[in-house]
Amino acid sequence: MTQRERADYPDDVEPESGFRLPLPARESLDESGQRSYDRLVDPMGGTIKGLRGPGGIQLYSPRVAELGHPLNQYLRFGSALGGRVRELAILTTARECDSQFEWAAHESEALREGVPQAIIEIVRHRGSTAGLDEADAIVIDLGRAALRDHKVDSATFARALKRFGAKGLVDLVALMGNYAATAALLTTFDMQLPPGQPPLLPID
Repeated sequence: MTQRERADYPDDVEPESGFRLPLPARESLDESGQRSYDRLVDPMGGTIKGLRGPGGIQLYSPRVAELGHPLNQYLRFGSALGGRVRELAILTTARECDSQFEWAAHESEALREGVPQAIIEIVRHRGSTAGLDEADAIVIDLGRAALRDHKVDSATFARALKRFGAKGLVDLVALMGNYAATAALLTTFDMQLPPGQPPLLPID
């Protein structure tokens, strides 16, 4: 990391970790923490950002990392929601939580899973969902209601239940809640974007 890139970080952010704590050394961790550490540095470990992201923060509480990983993997890959719904739900959550890091990590994932750029822009700019396919519209509308308005009205709930069924709806809301919790972690520890990565969300 160059001196210029370091200067762009807040004073209380560690340059190697990108957040407000230094990355713990592997040998300082207990057995559970070392398993999580090894998974984070493994390119096939199922994480997008490795140590430089929420996984690195969670190493400070190895049981949180250990218990949270299988839930995250189920919600991302084990449920029947499908990649497009999953990534649209994550982007909606990131937008409603104003999580720059989460958005930057998942915008390209959403494109790979078939979310059109036009829909990504609707989420990014909090545009209208009128005219969208119902499956896309209900994911966005539900996320906005739950995370921004803190109230899901009966009509929105009925639309979501009809589209996803009871199990799918629980999985969808649990996915959004999981990423909202991650956004809170990233905000509290002031997780920075990688050097050279511009913010992708317009935040007032």
